[in-house]
Order: sequence, then structure tokens, then C-alpha cells
Amino acid sequence: MRLGQEFLDFFTALAATEVFDAGVGVDSGRPHFQTPLLWIVGFIVFFIVGGLSGITVAAIPFDQQVNASYYIVAHFHFVIFGAAVFPILGGLYYWFPKVTGRMYHEGAGKASFWLSFLGTWLTFFPMHIAGIEGMPRRIYTYQPDLPWHGLNLFVSASAAVLAAGFIVFFIDVFVSARSGNPAGDNPWDAPTLEWATSSPPPAYNFAHIPVVGSANPLWEQQGSLDVANGLHTDRREIVITTLTTAEPQARESSPQNSIWPLFAAIATSIMLVWSIFSPWAVVWGSIPVAITLVGWFWPKGTPEDEA
Repeated sequence: MRLGQEFLDFFTALAATEVFDAGVGVDSGRPHFQTPLLWIVGFIVFFIVGGLSGITVAAIPFDQQVNASYYIVAHFHFVIFGAAVFPILGGLYYWFPKVTGRMYHEGAGKASFWLSFLGTWLTFFPMHIAGIEGMPRRIYTYQPDLPWHGLNLFVSASAAVLAAGFIVFFIDVFVSARSGNPAGDNPWDAPTLEWATSSPPPAYNFAHIPVVGSANPLWEQQGSLDVANGLHTDRREIVITTLTTAEPQARESSPQNSIWPLFAAIATSIMLVWSIFSPWAVVWGSIPVAITLVGWFWPKGTPEDEA
């Protein structure tokens, strides 16, 4: 009990320090459960549940009972859906203001999360029980008098709740992208450089390379950021710094825009997909890949590309 109280006192004192308070007030050490964070919390919940059900199948006698049953389907979808799709959606909501320049609707975002969270839980968790009862996977229909008939019907109905959550998500994203409130450059009061650009950002990100002295420059360098000087104005250059102290060390020219990397990616993708169906794809597919690579690396005769 005493050790637990010491940990509580430590974290209480830590939350009161200026590290958490910088730029956003004394409340900055506390989580704000807006839509992006809700999706991340959902990811944690489903990853824990899916991970625990995965541990159970490590026991050989238990695995022999539930193998090829809906218990495996439940475990797999808790991990691959709840623990993979949920953080992706959280990231989409988080970056939505920066990408579109507009804010999503918070009420619709939370409604989408709760419908998706409940739908995921009610759809996939009962599958554990159905699998223990012997419901096999990869069967497209079942006789109505089997013991898992009612549970299977409940799972199917719960999938409609999950679908409703995604319908709300797509409607919210579509409507907000067209008519949402302006987001501003930094709607989250975030500390990192990507929120120092306009929303949406220009193609070049920064007209002048910013100079920072910490991991949280927007909190610690209030106002405008310092910028690097001494670079050429007739071509694009970046600053090379030392690894440990980030001291400027050299200038490096950036290549001009080129369409060849896109062609190389397309040719490589076609070759890899083709190789699934024929081993000759590696032979014939390497020809267009080689052509695109030659075009990509062929000397351009410009200072940027020759540097």
C-alpha cells in the first residue's frame, strides 16, 4: 500500500511539472477523450482481449478443441480488426484537420466510435463462446437445431451495429471535408513541427527550414520558429546535421521532381502480382523494372541530380 501511494504521489507531482504544462496550461498532463483518443483506447482494449485469447490456444489440449472453430475467428478478428483498424481510424481523425483544413464533427465522431466499439465487441466476443460450443468455421450455413443457432443469429445482428458505425464515419468524413468548421494550423495545440504548417499544408511543407532546439518546439518556442539561412535560392537544399547534437554540418541538394520513381513502383508491383501466377514474371517483368530504374538514375545534367 505504501509503495502504491509513493507511485501515486510521484505521478501526481510529475503531472504538475512544467513538462506537462508547457503551452497548454495545467490540464495538459490529463488525457482529453476526443474522438482520436477514443479509437486508440478501443485499440488497447481489443488488443488485450485478442492477445489473451491467443495465449489460450498455446495450450495444446485446448487448441485441439477449438482449432478450426469460431474461437479462432474471434481471436483473429479482435487482433486484426480491433487492434489494427481502430488505430488507423484514430489516426485518420487525428490527421483529418491537417489534411483537409476542416474539423470533423465531434459528436458524429464519437457516435461512430461507440457504434463501432459495441458492434465489434458484440460481434466477435460471442464467437469465443460459439467456438467452445463446437461451431466450426468455413461453413456457409448450419442446421437450425444446433446449439449455437441463437448465438450465431445474435452475432449476425450485431454486425449491423458495426456497419452503422462505419456508415456514420464515412458520412462524417465526407460532410466535414466539404463543410466542416475551419481547423486552423494547430487545432490540437500539438507541440511538433507538422502542426506549424498551414492546413492543408503546401506541397513544399516549409518555405524555410525551421530550426528547433527540443522535441516540443511549438510549446517551448512560442511565436514564430527560427529558420535556417545560408541555403541557395536557385535550387532546393537541405541541411545535414550531426547525429547527437543536430549541429549544422553540410548542405545537400535535393533532386528535381521526377515521374520515374512512380513508373518503377508500378512496374515492380505488376511483376510481383504476376509472379503469383507464373514464375516467368520474374524474367519478363524485370525488363520494364530495369527500364524504369535506368530512367530514374540516368544522369540529368542538373546540379541537384548530380550532387
